[in-house]
Amino acid sequence: RRLLVRNDCTIADLHYTLQIAFGWSDSHLHRFHIHGKDYGVGHRGGLSFDDDPQAVHLADFQFRVRERFLYEYDFNDNWEHEVRVEQILPLEPQRIYPVCIGGKRSAPPEDCGGVREFLRGRLEAPWRGQELLKQIAESVQDDDESAVIDLIEEIPAVRQWLTLDQFDRREVNRRLCQYANGGRESLFTQYLG
Repeated sequence: RRLLVRNDCTIADLHYTLQIAFGWSDSHLHRFHIHGKDYGVGHRGGLSFDDDPQAVHLADFQFRVRERFLYEYDFNDNWEHEVRVEQILPLEPQRIYPVCIGGKRSAPPEDCGGVREFLRGRLEAPWRGQELLKQIAESVQDDDESAVIDLIEEIPAVRQWLTLDQFDRREVNRRLCQYANGGRESLFTQYLG
């Protein structure tokens, strides 16, 4: 993802921005590793951090162009993302920040099992989609309504795997705008406190 964020963006804001940009739900622990120190939004029973994520701003780090830092999410699946500062641009007052200016493909589905399982799921998805359609057709032919209902409930999960090459920047920006306008609670209800 390519994102424009303000330099007064906090660590908490950056975390939620990344969650939105990847289409994740903030249902796992995370951390940023910046200049040798860990930062993030603490959760009860999880990681805690020395600094208040609402009080640490990106400007505090005095990043240079091409500087990188690490964002880790879901320590079971072990997603590690290298965040790179591509440019430092003047603020455009009419623009709503944060904003996504580019991206490709959907992010890995949450709880998919990490890189190895993600790659396996991508390979198996077309076969599973065809198999699911075949099973639905057989159940319809057998007039087995409960089997059809059960199989139809599997469609969203299979669809998620079959559409991994798609990325909807407009939807990401709609959600980022909602977040920027104070709609955080409706986007992340599970772990906010």
